[in-house]
Amino acid sequence: MQSLPSAGPPALPAGSAPQALEVGHTFLSAGRTVTESDIVNFACLSGDFNRLHVDREYASGTPFGQRIAHGLLVLSILSGLTTQSDGYRRLEPYVLALIDINCRFPKPTFIGDTIVVRVSVVDKTAQYRPGKDKVVFRREAINQRGEVVVQANFAMLMRPMEANA
Repeated sequence: MQSLPSAGPPALPAGSAPQALEVGHTFLSAGRTVTESDIVNFACLSGDFNRLHVDREYASGTPFGQRIAHGLLVLSILSGLTTQSDGYRRLEPYVLALIDINCRFPKPTFIGDTIVVRVSVVDKTAQYRPGKDKVVFRREAINQRGEVVVQANFAMLMRPMEANA
């Protein structure tokens, strides 16, 4: 796998949550390879048997040249990799709710692609509601070629971290 481009902003320190979560904090997840079984199981779970995902012959004649993973499958994997990461585990005690999500799928994910997730804080509204902050995390699923295959902004309602320092 190629190394990921530098995220630029400071990474969350190892071991504990930062005293105040600010725009620019970032962390990475572990990687996971998308398998044919993932795609078949997701098609069964969701009922989405679009031939682009499940029919090798059909997909070979498309511009992709092969089957691609469901976008919502990759978004689900992105979410799971994020919540299993050390960076998220340090934030988890402060997370109250997911209040909005906005996503796009700039590149396809193929069977055998390995993705990691880069999570960056892109916006913060202190006291969005009394005693609660709104923090927007950009989660990017990045494949082994360094391509962003899913980019999603997750707006989370969180307890302020400064009050618990």
